[in-house]
Formats: sequence, C-alpha cells, structure tokens
Amino acid sequence: MSTFIKDFIERETISRRNFLLATAAGMGAMAAPFAFGSGAARAAITDPAIAWSYRDRASAYWNSIVSGGEAFVESIGKSKDSLVSLINEGSSEKSLADIKAFLAKTNGKCAIACDANDSPNARPVVEAVRDAGAYISTIWNKTDDLHPWDIGDNYVSHMTWSDEKPAEQTARILFEAMGGKGGVVHLGGIAANNPAIERLNGLKNALKDFPDIELLDAQPADWDTTKGTELMASFLTRFGDKITGVHCANDNIAYGVIEALRAEGIENMPIVAYDGNPEAVKLVMDGKLLATVFTNPHWGGGITAALAYYAATGAFKPSEEPKEHREFYGPTILVTKKDAADFKAKYLDAVPSYNWKDFWGPSNGQIKYK
Repeated sequence: MSTFIKDFIERETISRRNFLLATAAGMGAMAAPFAFGSGAARAAITDPAIAWSYRDRASAYWNSIVSGGEAFVESIGKSKDSLVSLINEGSSEKSLADIKAFLAKTNGKCAIACDANDSPNARPVVEAVRDAGAYISTIWNKTDDLHPWDIGDNYVSHMTWSDEKPAEQTARILFEAMGGKGGVVHLGGIAANNPAIERLNGLKNALKDFPDIELLDAQPADWDTTKGTELMASFLTRFGDKITGVHCANDNIAYGVIEALRAEGIENMPIVAYDGNPEAVKLVMDGKLLATVFTNPHWGGGITAALAYYAATGAFKPSEEPKEHREFYGPTILVTKKDAADFKAKYLDAVPSYNWKDFWGPSNGQIKYK
C-alpha cells in the first residue's frame, strides 16, 4: 500500500473513532425528544446554541465544512468548541434522532446547519426543527418538492452545488486524455444523494459526444476510500484492460481507486475526481489526477451556520428574502494541472477570510429544477 493512501486511511480511522467517542459523550447527556409547539416561529432567540449535523469529520471535505462553522462561531465571540457536532456516520436515522435530541436539550433555542444525509430525510428533519421553534439551514440533500418558503421562517435556506456541469467538464477532460475511445467506469457516492446523481448525469451528458467511449459500469462507492478501493478492484477483475479511464464522484473515492490500480501495477490511468481537497490538488499537481472540482466547503460550512444563527437571533426574516436567497447554488471551481498551483496558493495554503454576514456573496444563483 502506498504511503499516501496508507496515511490517509489511518487518519480517517483515527479521526472517525475520536469523533464517535466525543459525540457519544455529548449526546449521552441529552434528554429524549419531547413535543414542541405548533411550529410558528418564536420571537428572536438570545444566544442560540449552534450545531452542525453532518456525515463524518474524518473526511477532508467535511472537516473543511465544520472548520468553516467553527470560524463563524469564533467571529461572534464564541470558542470553536461551542459548535456542537452531530455526526450521523452516514445514517439518516441517526441524523434525525440526534437533531431531535439536540432540540430537546436546548428547548428549541438553537440554530442548526445540516446535511440530511439523503434527500428523503430532509423533510422530517426540517419539520422537527420547525415544530421546536428552532432554525435550520441545509446543504446538498433534499427532495425537489421541499422548499424553505413552504415550511416557514424556521427553514431558513437550502444550498446545493450545480454538480452536473462541472462533472461533465471533468468527464470531457478524461475522455480527451483517453484519446476519445475506450472504456470508462464510474465510482459514485451514496445512490440517493443529489450530488451522486448529478455527477453521474454529468458523465452521461459528456458521453453523448464521445460515441467511441463505452461506460462499462457505474456503481456506488458511498463517498468512501476503502469502498473505492474494493469497487475498483472488482472492476479490474471484471473488465481488465478494457478500462482506460476512471470517473470518480469525489476525491476520497479517487484515493481508493489509485490504491487499487497500484496494487495491480497500473500507473498513469486517466482519473478525474471531485471536491478539491488538499490531497487531491496535490495529486493533480503531480499528474496523478487530471482534475478535481472545488466547492469551497469552508465558506459553505460557515455561511450555512451563519444563516441559521442570524435568522434565529432576528437579524433578518427569511420570509422577507427573495427565493434566490432561500434556495441557491454554492460556488464551484475546476482545478487542473495548469492552474492547480495558483489555486492552492489562493484557497489552501491560507484559508481566505470571509464576511459571515455577506450571506450570498459567492453564491451562484437560484436552484433550478428539471
């Protein structure tokens, strides 16, 4: 196993264990959820508790999301430890249960930033928050028929990223590197996740212009490095040298793909990824990845918490904002070898400072539904 991948997996395992222990200790003291009021937005909350509900801080992506949340809470004079982590480990049931427990512990006097883990889970999550009189802003996952303005002020906003076009761009870069012919495999995220669906759709869109490239298979790897290794190994067993390119739904999966290829002595396979994590940008600079896509998770994590917090304190009333401020796209940046060094210097070597009251500055327009 390569030193890079071995170190990554070890960090992932240790970080997951530490955060699970911390979460268990914090949540163990919480009372069971109880019935709240009718769901009408309460008066402004003085000093609301703040929480981020997310998948797993062992991932560089989610670590950056939560680091943005910590930067926000520090900007309002709190210690970063005051941001409560509700880690769901990829379980929608745990996501909802932990949020209900946090609502009970705070008596609804709280602001929550959340990725609901999968789209169907978003509705019960935001309805629980509304019924408690608390406030929530979500990212990534919700169903198309769920909108903040239908729930009320308690559902402050939803941000996602328009992944289809960037994923199509990375696919085109991949196909050009393949010489416009051959076989490609796709390793995706959790099947029900909006970004997993959009990133696969982007690949399929690009395929329309490359009739000599065959999509050999597309299977979920659940955003996970180890699952990426296992799935790529199975693809190699099934397809062998028919595989001439790999399209990965995120950077973590790409690390696993690289390890599986190295185990078979395969070097210089064209691979593209998504998320723009520091390790992936280094791999782009070294020519091990052709491209990745940065979604500025630090800003996304901070601004999602800020929106929920400032709505809770009465700094602004969500229902008075236009719809493009309630549902909007976050920013994306394509990173290739020609611009990776400049990108790294601007976004990774030193994290930019953000005005957490400029809620929609770097955003990318209102969400559009097909």
